[in-house]
Amino acid sequence: MDIFYEVVFPKPSDDVFTIRPERFVQEVEAYRGHYLTGEGPIFALYETVEGIFDAADREDRRLNEREVALVRGIRRKTFVMFEEQLQREGDPGADPTIVDESS
Repeated sequence: MDIFYEVVFPKPSDDVFTIRPERFVQEVEAYRGHYLTGEGPIFALYETVEGIFDAADREDRRLNEREVALVRGIRRKTFVMFEEQLQREGDPGADPTIVDESS
């Protein structure tokens, strides 16, 4: 929610809202994973992330370093996968600069 408030309620002195690319990716994918539903590999990865958080919640603990790294890596991957899918579908909102370099 921090980013929501920064975007929707900027300080009067803020001319332009900026965010680091990595934080943007993480925030977008957290939002997509929470609010979007569907089938396929992207949604399976969203469920994996949800499962990691659910396990930590059941055990009443925070994510450990390995889990944090795993979640961040999955979200980086799903961001690219999502944008590539939008490109394939011809969505004008797709980022044309996104290319999965691991493929």
